[in-house]
Amino acid sequence: MAQFTKEEARSLLERVVAYSDADEFEVNLNGDDSGNIRYARNTVTTSGYQRDLNLVVQSTFGKRSGIVTLNEFDGEMIERAVRRSEELARLAPENPEWVGLVDPQEYLASRTFFDTTASIGPEYRAQAAADGIIPSRENNLVAAGFFQDSAGSAAMMNSTGQFAYNKQTNVTFSATVRTEDGTGSGWVSRDFNDLSKLDTGRASQIAIDKAIASRNPRAIEPGKYTVILEPAAASGLLQYMFFNIDARSADEGRSYLSRPGGGAKLGERIVDERVTIYSDPTHAEVPTATWAGDGQPLRPTMWIEHGVVKNLSYSRYWAREKGVEPVPAPPNVIMDGSDATLEELVEGTRRGILVTRTWYIRMVDPQTLLLTGLTRDGTFLVENGRIQHAVKNFRFNESPVTMLSNLEALGRPVRINGALVPPMKVRDFTFSSLSDAV
Repeated sequence: MAQFTKEEARSLLERVVAYSDADEFEVNLNGDDSGNIRYARNTVTTSGYQRDLNLVVQSTFGKRSGIVTLNEFDGEMIERAVRRSEELARLAPENPEWVGLVDPQEYLASRTFFDTTASIGPEYRAQAAADGIIPSRENNLVAAGFFQDSAGSAAMMNSTGQFAYNKQTNVTFSATVRTEDGTGSGWVSRDFNDLSKLDTGRASQIAIDKAIASRNPRAIEPGKYTVILEPAAASGLLQYMFFNIDARSADEGRSYLSRPGGGAKLGERIVDERVTIYSDPTHAEVPTATWAGDGQPLRPTMWIEHGVVKNLSYSRYWAREKGVEPVPAPPNVIMDGSDATLEELVEGTRRGILVTRTWYIRMVDPQTLLLTGLTRDGTFLVENGRIQHAVKNFRFNESPVTMLSNLEALGRPVRINGALVPPMKVRDFTFSSLSDAV
């Protein structure tokens, strides 16, 4: 197995650090065992298993750094890699933003490893594919999907004595089901650390039902509509907001968090007061490692509370420039919602559009966070609290900041792509044109 225990990692990294003659030295150890199965047109197409183990060594002299990666761990190869990184460091240009290595830290206990996921074998992967293929075939539908599981560990150590370790499991599953005539398409995606939370049969049935319901969509005029965004659809837009919440781009006038006259909108309300977004590496539903890539500890952090910007992320360099404490970027995103179900959001809508998924999203204007993209895999007209029929997909032009300012209702958050995001109902969402894509 490519995974290693905390004690094994510490012992190996101490040996690596001992080879260094640099002013500052850091080494990262990563190991991962992963398996997958892929199917298309109701047939398994590929199945595989991969094992990966590597060391990344970084030597620094002054502000010059050199990095070498290796996957042979005998003493001679490790020493050669360290010496090579020192040679590269002496040749490298100075990094004007170098801030030195992180000192020893205390880290929260992580909750990212589950034996249920680590024990997945080829039989389980085959069943995950069958859960999508068999019912699709029985309904004269065409299924494609991908299942992947991984169990790994990561550790880092530097010449200050800092040491961090984490082990983690992940499982992801996605499926697309289409009608044989090509007019209907359904999609579903699930991801967890703990396999016991995944039901591939139930997930596949969601995609099957969407495919059947979205057959023969009708065209309606683009324009501004009330929309009900499923969590995957909302997440596609919100991720641009979540991961651009840094202070530097705001201070430099390049962000939706920049004030027109200069500086950042810290302490200002930018969205509806029902919006609260935070991160927590120990959250039971979306756990992550409790240390960042540079070794900084990760703690629960409030980013937006009742619509008000409470924190921005500060790199160690930018924090030094501004005379503040560094704040690592969010390792995950948790957005509060309500107890309402998606069905209840639909029932409370007089007229609107239900969107399963957004994709092919591109930035138009980073200062307003204006995005453009397409709907797909199930878009439906809602009237008088009921889904009436499928509609053709749209291109949209919308900012998630504007979207969260036009909230009408939030639902119960669910996990999607490592985040907890609620379904949401939003007024005046801008669909700019129709799309022939299914």
